[in-house]
Amino acid sequence: MNKEHFSEDEWKAIGQAIARLRASVMAVTFGTVGGLMLFVATAWLIILGPTGGSEHVGPTLGLLANFFPGYSVTWSGAVVGAFYGALSGAIAGFVLAVIYNRIVIYRRR
Repeated sequence: MNKEHFSEDEWKAIGQAIARLRASVMAVTFGTVGGLMLFVATAWLIILGPTGGSEHVGPTLGLLANFFPGYSVTWSGAVVGAFYGALSGAIAGFVLAVIYNRIVIYRRR
């Protein structure tokens, strides 16, 4: 759509209708979900135990140890993973909100 299709008053109304995101709220929300998800995924694999004739529990999820030092598919690793998941989620939520808000500001011009 071109700006010619709307009057200035209509653009103001559209701009007010588009909500800006609070980066801090997004960081807390994504951080909580990220930490909880990684903890639950790790705990789930520990409870299931080794599958498919393997001796190791969750070898694919264990690859996260390459990115998250101290992480492993163990109960202590689940706690460490919750921290890293929360940290990664918080950063992702914050960056997403900042980018979204900049796009909204750019589009209002």
